[in-house]
Amino acid sequence: MRWAVPLAASLLVLTGCGGESGGGDGSADDYPSQSIEIMAPADPGGGYDQTARSIGRSLDEGGVIDTGTEVYNVPGASGTAGLTQFVGENTGNPHQLMVIGKILVGAIEQTDSEVELEDTTPIARLTAEYDAVVVPADSEYETLEELMDAFEADPGGVAWGGGSVGGVDQILVAQLAESVGIEPAEINYIPYSGGGELTPAILSGDVTAAASGLAEFQDEIDAGDMRLLAVSSEEVIEGVDAPTIMDAGYDVSIANWRGVVAPPEISDEQRDAVVSMIEDMHDTPEWQETLESNNWDDFLLTGEEFGEYIDAETEDITQTLTDLGIVD
Repeated sequence: MRWAVPLAASLLVLTGCGGESGGGDGSADDYPSQSIEIMAPADPGGGYDQTARSIGRSLDEGGVIDTGTEVYNVPGASGTAGLTQFVGENTGNPHQLMVIGKILVGAIEQTDSEVELEDTTPIARLTAEYDAVVVPADSEYETLEELMDAFEADPGGVAWGGGSVGGVDQILVAQLAESVGIEPAEINYIPYSGGGELTPAILSGDVTAAASGLAEFQDEIDAGDMRLLAVSSEEVIEGVDAPTIMDAGYDVSIANWRGVVAPPEISDEQRDAVVSMIEDMHDTPEWQETLESNNWDDFLLTGEEFGEYIDAETEDITQTLTDLGIVD
């Protein structure tokens, strides 16, 4: 697959940006020469937003750059609205970054997005995060087994909340259903665009249970407002008081990854400068503390190797979504 290819001329005419605005013609020698802007393609409060703000904080407080950072949110269309804007408005600008992840790979396969990840410049895969299965603190379900018994008895009667359609959370719920013989069409899955919407839905009882990144629920779990039933890792996570889904008796595990890309048509020298900046950020105490506090696994992979990884993930996720009947 060819990376960082130009978009159709019609899109560039529509946006009116091309590679001339926003510092795209600067030398890589003095990079960065202006503030780094980081897009989170979802509402505030979710995993993309947390990752973007953690990157910005580590760059600033870790002393990696002195030009500052700015994080902004572009929700909609399961992340593809942000992707379209990012590519269309920032061609050639190495001072723009966007957080991506496994969820976005799946979203692209389900939408009519005219932009794909191959239209960006791969910079770095950064983290892997495991999902948590939670219920409200006053739920009748105290264990995953109790929840799954109810799910098996009445699949439509258990309303599951989670992230975007076809994302990691829905795939996890589908795998849980499959483990007890429930057909995908029977699942009552309600997608939310980010943790900012999903958390109140859980606390209010709009959904029976939810699956999403552990970090998104950690504050509510610590405060006693949510009950953590299980995590989707293969092994128990140190410091997390919950079994794995596998230990609870269901042969299911899944991890979400997140990383960053730059716009298309930056030079090789600019790409290398951006990669170097992110690698320096990765080595800061601030970033290492972020990994630990969020229970994120260190999953660093940079440059062309990251591009190859995205290609493989795209193929794998497309097959998974096809098997689940989510895409044709």
